[in-house]
Amino acid sequence: MNPPTVSSTPVLRTTLLWSAAATAGLAVIGALVGWAVGGVDGLWSALVAVVLAAVFLGFTGASILIANRWYGDPLYVPIFFGLVMGAWLLKFVLFIVVLLSLRDQPWLNGPVFFVALVASVLVSLAIDVVVMLKMRIPHVSDVTLPTAEEVAEGAADRPARDDTARED
Repeated sequence: MNPPTVSSTPVLRTTLLWSAAATAGLAVIGALVGWAVGGVDGLWSALVAVVLAAVFLGFTGASILIANRWYGDPLYVPIFFGLVMGAWLLKFVLFIVVLLSLRDQPWLNGPVFFVALVASVLVSLAIDVVVMLKMRIPHVSDVTLPTAEEVAEGAADRPARDDTARED
């Protein structure tokens, strides 16, 4: 028997795949524009910004996909929130550490880094919106409805209702 899947899993997988393709495109464009604007330092600044954005934006989707593996387990909710919040806190701390360590690097071109980082985040947000609009997810998901046989069995177990013999 296959374990049950959560309806968010295909959405997150699609988002991560599209984001990986967009990251490759942004890396090429960012490298070319960074090199044209700031030389080799601009090239590396743009590449670092694009990769940094991709890694940190992918953290959330990946942590949810990993947490969804426990769907159906009685401890799913605490595992889910523990993994997602732990990944968010780790991402937050690592992002601050990386930015503080990059701040004083002589090769970092600040404006190129900033524009590449903002462009990467905006592209990621656009991908999230497009995927959410294109995916077909039922309004009520992750619910198992009874089959016709189960409904019939349930009706057979109940006593017949006699509306003619009313007690007033």
